[in-house]
Order: sequence, then C-alpha cells, then structure tokens
Amino acid sequence: MHSISIALERLRSQLAHALPATAGLCHFDVSFPLNDAFDPLAWLGVQSCYPQFYWQQRNGDEELAALGAVTHFSSLASASRFLHTHNAAHDTRICGLNAFNPEQGSLFLPRLLWRRFAGVATLRLQLWSDSSLQDDARAALDFLQQLRDARPIRPLSVQVMQETHQPQKSEWLRLIRQATETIARGDFEKVVLARATDLQFNQPVNAVALMAASRALNLNCYHFCMVFDAGNAFLGSTPERLWRRRGTLLRTEALAGTVSSHSDDKQAQRLGEWLMKDDKNQRENMLVVEDICERLQHHTHTLEVLPAQVVRLRKVQHLRRCIWTELKHADDEQCLHVLQPTAAVAGLPRQAAREFIHRVEPFDREWYAGSAGYLSPDQSEFCVALRSARVHDAALRLYAGAGIVSGSDPEQEWQEIENKAAGLRSLLLRD
Repeated sequence: MHSISIALERLRSQLAHALPATAGLCHFDVSFPLNDAFDPLAWLGVQSCYPQFYWQQRNGDEELAALGAVTHFSSLASASRFLHTHNAAHDTRICGLNAFNPEQGSLFLPRLLWRRFAGVATLRLQLWSDSSLQDDARAALDFLQQLRDARPIRPLSVQVMQETHQPQKSEWLRLIRQATETIARGDFEKVVLARATDLQFNQPVNAVALMAASRALNLNCYHFCMVFDAGNAFLGSTPERLWRRRGTLLRTEALAGTVSSHSDDKQAQRLGEWLMKDDKNQRENMLVVEDICERLQHHTHTLEVLPAQVVRLRKVQHLRRCIWTELKHADDEQCLHVLQPTAAVAGLPRQAAREFIHRVEPFDREWYAGSAGYLSPDQSEFCVALRSARVHDAALRLYAGAGIVSGSDPEQEWQEIENKAAGLRSLLLRD
C-alpha cells in the first residue's frame, strides 16, 4: 500500500471524531514517509478536482502540492486578512499566484496540502466554515472519496501546428528603439519589455507533463504550476526569488543582467566572466539593487547587499546580488507591494515604466512577471513568475522579457528573449 493511501486513510479516521456545529478553522496532520518515491506532481496530475498547485524551492529543499480549495482569495491582501482575522495556526498556508498587477491574485486555502521540508513530509487536511465545522467535515470526507491513485506522468507528445510572436521581430526592434529614445529623453532609466509566443498544437497540452519535463531539465530554478481547471493552467521554472520571510527576517535579490549559457563548462565560464565585467549588465543589475534598497529602507532595519555572483542555467546565465534584512513588522502584503513588480521585470522609475509597458506591449501580462508561492503567519516565500507559460487546451503562450537601458542593442535583446523562451520552448518543439 502506497504512503499516500495510508496517510489518506488516517485522515479519514480522524474526520470520524465529533466536530462542533459552529464556525471555525482547524486541521488534521499526518506524517508522510518518503520511502516509496512518491511524486506529488504525478499525484496532482491524476486528480479531477481543482485548483491544483505545485511549488518547489530552487534548491529542492522545500516542496508542496495543494489540492482543492476550502476558500478562494482574489488578492494576497484578502488572504493575509483571512489568516489574521481567524487567528490561524502559525503554519496555515495559503498558496497561489499574484498577477503582474499585485492588486490581483488567485490564491486559495487548500483542502489537502502535502508539504516536504528536507526529509520530513506532512499531509494536512484543512477545515474551515463560517457556520459549521461539522458540515465542512462531511464535505471534506466527500472530497477524499473522489481522489485517485497516482500514476507515472506520461511524457509530452504534441505536434506544433502554428507559432506566432507578439510582437513579431520587426515590431520588437521598433519598440526597443522607441524605449531607448524615451530613456534618452529622461522619462525613465530602464524598462523591461516582454514578448508572448503563441503555439497551437494538434492536441491539448498536459500542463503537469510540461511541468515535470521542465523540472527535470531546468535546474537551480523554482518550479511552479497552478492548474485552474481541466483546460487552463499557468506554470514556469524561474531562477528568481521575490522574497523569503522567516518571522521578520527577509531575503530578496536583484537578478538582472543576462548572457547565454553553454553546455561546455569552460565556454560557459568564459561567458560568465564576461558578464561579471560587462558595464551594461552590471549597470542594469545595480539599478535593480538600488531600487529594492530604496523601497525597503522605511520598512526594515539594516540592509546587507551581498557581492555579485553568476547564476548558470540551462540556456542563460544571470547576474545576482542577494539582499538580506529584517522587517520592522512581519507583513506579507507590504512585502508584495514594496517588491512587486521589481525593476528587473518592470523598470525604473516603476510607475513610468509600467505606464510605458501598458501603452506599447501588444498583450496583457496577466500572471507573467507576477509571483508564485505561499504565505502563512510564521513564514512566506514567493518566486517571480518568469520563464513561464499559460496553457489553454491545445494552445500555449510562452513569455520572455528583456531589460532595456541606455545603450541596449535591439538585435541583442531579441536574441536574449529567444534564449530565455528556449527553457520551456525546447521541451515542446524540436528545432
């Protein structure tokens, strides 16, 4: 008998205990042995209840899989208020996405949450009702009855029928020239422009299978997948942390400045060394550092900026400077609105850059360049939703962006977004 089956049976037996017919928030936990190669992503993929949310920390230490919603939230602000109003347990986690516009979100309190930290895993069943926990326990029991046994994830097998870019290359080159001219006039210092690539396939795309393929190849990344319903999902593998909070201790970072990577270690090292010395990329990174520090300074104690390092990924390499500090108050809503969108995904000054993006980009970013993760009273962590894709039945939209500053070359910026999009694109297309 698989560990997940044993854990679910123990949860069913705990539900048999009498619960009051009053409002409340409570949960049941069972420990989860990691001795049968259980893959929470594969388990999510066979279920027919939604939403589903998978998230893995970039060093692999922390992983979670959430299934079904006790209640939904349309913003992180409302999720944070819920935790405070109901005096939630310190480790009550709400999972999901924040849109590029941080006022909008799709988050939920999971009915079932499997979570692993290092070698310890727990399966939690969450109950909540504003009228009767007894009634919600019956609903939870019905939910558990619908669950299916996990099966191995079948590899992707789709054929592309059509591929289009928004904007196409000629329009992209024109937009970059328009951006650099606007920078030269002094309207802003930097703007991040993005491209959407729409792919149409011969059959529906399995978002979980795409996530599994990306997880296997795109190392040193956060992996996230939000499945809204049977035909709609948003997923990605991103190297960038938006923030991590443990109590009042906060870690964030500036990830900006890009060069291609290479399968040969020595060639990749030479490219990385060039990146560390390149004035345009160093300037782009420091603009982000300065903006983050300026935004955080009124809400934190001393800020510590660590030395620059090169982050090597499968298709690209980035400059990263980590920023560590302590918050005056543990406030996730404040973290979101101070940090998102960062200069690495929008520009500087932030409002002027956002207005330019809204005016010239030929598509709505929606969840792209927003964030994915979780919040709880004692801790929270969100990654920036880059290297991402939106799945809608047999259609898939890939996103990639480039930071434009004074001196940016339009052709080089086009190549940069080609390299960035290749992280997911190469899993679907054979070039």
